[in-house]
Amino acid sequence: MGDWTPTDRRFSELPVRLLSAFILIPLALGAVWMGGYWLAVACAVFAAVMMLEWCRMSASPNQYLLAGLGGFYALSFPIGAPWVTAALGLSAFTLAVLSARNGQRSRITSGFGVIYVFAMVGGLFLLREGEWEGRSAAIYFMSFVWASDAAAYFFGRALGGPKLLPKESPNKTWSGAIAAVTACGICGYFAAEIEGVDHAAWIASGVVISIVAQAGDLFESGLKRRFKVKDSGSIMPGHGGLLDRVDGLGAVSIAGSAALFFIPGFATLLGL
Repeated sequence: MGDWTPTDRRFSELPVRLLSAFILIPLALGAVWMGGYWLAVACAVFAAVMMLEWCRMSASPNQYLLAGLGGFYALSFPIGAPWVTAALGLSAFTLAVLSARNGQRSRITSGFGVIYVFAMVGGLFLLREGEWEGRSAAIYFMSFVWASDAAAYFFGRALGGPKLLPKESPNKTWSGAIAAVTACGICGYFAAEIEGVDHAAWIASGVVISIVAQAGDLFESGLKRRFKVKDSGSIMPGHGGLLDRVDGLGAVSIAGSAALFFIPGFATLLGL
């Protein structure tokens, strides 16, 4: 998550952040564990809330209609009719582009918001429901993202040092980024132990997951800076909006499901 919190308040919001995490993480894990329609409902809620946040952040019109289409898009995942899912996605994209005001830039912004949000929820559902051991894959990847976030947060603030990308996210540091990659590499080692497979593949995957998650965080931070907002919303105490919280996980879900789908033997290499 891109963090613009002033230096003197870096740890002041920790209790409320932890409370939010203790409530939301079990809910997310429960939806992923159940999969199917349970996960589709969770994805529908996520898609609707994130579309509202995007529309308000970017001043895109028809926010409630786009949020509704986002919800129905996610609910269509488990019915096994790709044409319905594609039609809902295309409808939302067309509405966003055609209803945007103030010229081409606004149309591009509105259309990109639909692609951005829909791709994240679609990536998470595919990661869980793909033709591999989806429950394990999703829980591993989610856990790695949370480990990356936690390591970056605590070590970055404790150690400080040079900024990673000060123009995009002023409080992100190289110490936090390196700690996040290290933490995910360690998680990869233990995942390999659990699955009884080659350590190198899982350690490398852990490192890549952390890099992708941090890239997703920085990308969303850059978007917020261009829209001149601190948070995408206020639904999550201590975290801001839902987009603020799932940007890294969304990027990992897209990249992870694509890797498992397109790279022959990758799932087998990870014991999935």
